[in-house]
Amino acid sequence: MKKTPLYDNHLALNGKMIEFGGWLLPVEYTGILEEHRQVREAAGLFDVSHMGEILVRGRDAGAFLQELLTNDLSKAPDSKVIYSPMCYENGGVVDDLLVYKYADDHYLLVVNAANTDKDFAWIKDHLSGHVEAVNVSDAWAQLAIQGPNAEKILQEVTDFPLSGIRFYSFIPDVMVCGVQAMVSRTGYTGEDGFELYIPADKAPKVWESLLELGRALGLVPVGLGARDTLRFEAALPLYGHELSAEITPLEAGLGAFVKLDKDSFIGKDALLNQHNQGLKRRLAGFEMVGRGIPRSGYDIADNGSRIGFVTSGSYSPSLGKNLGLAMMDSRYCQPGTEFDVIIRNKAVRAKVIEIPFYRKKYRK
Repeated sequence: MKKTPLYDNHLALNGKMIEFGGWLLPVEYTGILEEHRQVREAAGLFDVSHMGEILVRGRDAGAFLQELLTNDLSKAPDSKVIYSPMCYENGGVVDDLLVYKYADDHYLLVVNAANTDKDFAWIKDHLSGHVEAVNVSDAWAQLAIQGPNAEKILQEVTDFPLSGIRFYSFIPDVMVCGVQAMVSRTGYTGEDGFELYIPADKAPKVWESLLELGRALGLVPVGLGARDTLRFEAALPLYGHELSAEITPLEAGLGAFVKLDKDSFIGKDALLNQHNQGLKRRLAGFEMVGRGIPRSGYDIADNGSRIGFVTSGSYSPSLGKNLGLAMMDSRYCQPGTEFDVIIRNKAVRAKVIEIPFYRKKYRK
């Protein structure tokens, strides 16, 4: 198993370690529900150093990424972060990722941890023009601070005016806790927050300083368990669940990030065809009417006939309900439509509701 530079810090905090995508990571410290609520009400600090980073540079880097990704990077200014799926020719998803644009010839791709090697191989196989791709994942550590107090806490350890960083933007060089960092404002929780990209060997210093200085404002370390319930409530996709090689971004409700009017990109023909024919299935949110928690992979049925499957499901700590996301027959996706979730061979009633389940009002 791989370990992040903060492995010993997690043990010192009594983090419960589990295997995730080939990494040993903390699933919780004091408890998933408590950590979840702390992020919603104050702030949480996440170790996301397992995420992959791939540097793409060269004169033709922009044109190469335009062909590789479904989103449109052509009008993106420097210091902008762009979210995009990366697809196979058949429209299935290789990965979903963030593109950090430093300049027209300089980009950093942040990819899902378990997909880093696969993504890097895919990128190398499709290189064209004057472009270089380098997997720099081992050089970086990544911390995320999320929650309503995130800006106030982080401002305590930097002189840079954080209020000037707009949503989905970044600043390449910011001193944080005396360490040079790249600071962005994206997040994966439904709350405001920042990501800190720092040299791997500096991660313990920044982690410890933030937790110490932020304690008075409610900052706590948060594990993978609450990270998942937080992103789930905000209906943010998780690769391998709402997205996969078998699920297209259009089916996953990510049409806003698929620019079918671009000249070309890998997977365009398949996605355009799917768009023109109409989606036979798509992602929908639901709440349980009967008792039971829906889990990933559970079948969804109507009168005994399978109409889809659960992609993610959980008790929602913020809403106090058992909720789920499902890939299902489009005819059943209207809010209020009822169906059955098959839980341990028993049909339990559920109904479609709008997503995201949780919507926080904060400045973007």
